Amino acid sequence: MKFLANKSQLEDADQSSLVTWLSKRIGSLFSGSAILLLIIAMGLWMSWYTVPSDSVGMVQRFGKYISEVPSGLHFKIPFGVDTVTILPVKRQLKQEFGFGTVGATNADQYSNEPQIESSMVTGDLNAASVEWVVQYRITEPQQYLFQIREPSSTLRDVSESVMREVVGDRTVDEVITIGRQEIEVEALRRMQVLAKRYDLGIGIDQVQLKNVNPPDPVRESFNEVNQAQQEKERLINEARRDYNKVIPLVEGQKDQRIREAEGYKLKRVNEAEGDVARFNAVFAQYQKAPAVTKQRLYLETMQAVLPNVQNKIIVDSEMQGLLPLLNLTKTPVNRTTPAAAPPMPNQGAAP
Repeated sequence: MKFLANKSQLEDADQSSLVTWLSKRIGSLFSGSAILLLIIAMGLWMSWYTVPSDSVGMVQRFGKYISEVPSGLHFKIPFGVDTVTILPVKRQLKQEFGFGTVGATNADQYSNEPQIESSMVTGDLNAASVEWVVQYRITEPQQYLFQIREPSSTLRDVSESVMREVVGDRTVDEVITIGRQEIEVEALRRMQVLAKRYDLGIGIDQVQLKNVNPPDPVRESFNEVNQAQQEKERLINEARRDYNKVIPLVEGQKDQRIREAEGYKLKRVNEAEGDVARFNAVFAQYQKAPAVTKQRLYLETMQAVLPNVQNKIIVDSEMQGLLPLLNLTKTPVNRTTPAAAPPMPNQGAAP
């Protein structure tokens, strides 16, 4: 009986070990499948990528450059075999010197020590705080990515070196007031030359000076100079405005006076020529009949003169007195008071 009991216990133990072994095998199979499915899913997830519309993708396989892909959806070999670097070639980038914009996404856009890079010495051994901005584009992605180890940092060093050289060749007055545009043009030209020489793959579009401040002890004096310069420009502009307003008016009046004088000249010349022609015609008739022409001229003259005379007295050469004629001037006669007759001269003389 005891032997049978041991045999049954052995059979139960074998069955339990078989179940355990089977469960372990099934569990390992399921876990291996899950891991395999997880790996496949991760590979599929890591095999596609998107390039933005303003960028290109630089594909490397095991670190070696393969190709340049345009914007859009693309696929790659996952798990680090293919790596893609996205470069914004159609976007204008910028670097700030002496100040920094809060929230900038570009790590090389501004420096952690803006005061140090903005402090410069001018050509006349004065100090100035210069702030400027460099705007650039990535023109050669392959050079930008593989030719220089840190192209953005190199561009910052080039820009700072060029700006210190350009500012050091000018006086502090030129840097602060009248030489800003010249400094921008000269710095842009030199930066473009160095960027091409170093194969940075960058095209520099613009260099713009922002704030250029003098040292603190003389800042107020320089501000007064700037205000005086602005006041000078304002007065010059106002004078030009008044000049442009007055001079055309005077020119117009001058032309008007000249035309009036020319018209008056033409009128007098024509009148004189007409008088000469009329006189010559009368003189020709006078030579033909002097008495008749003389009488006619006398009558025409009296006809033109007498209507303008207010009081008229006609004297007869055959009588010694005056012959009054009333109402020759068409003046009204006061009928209440009779008009006294003028005294006759030589009343006592014999007729």
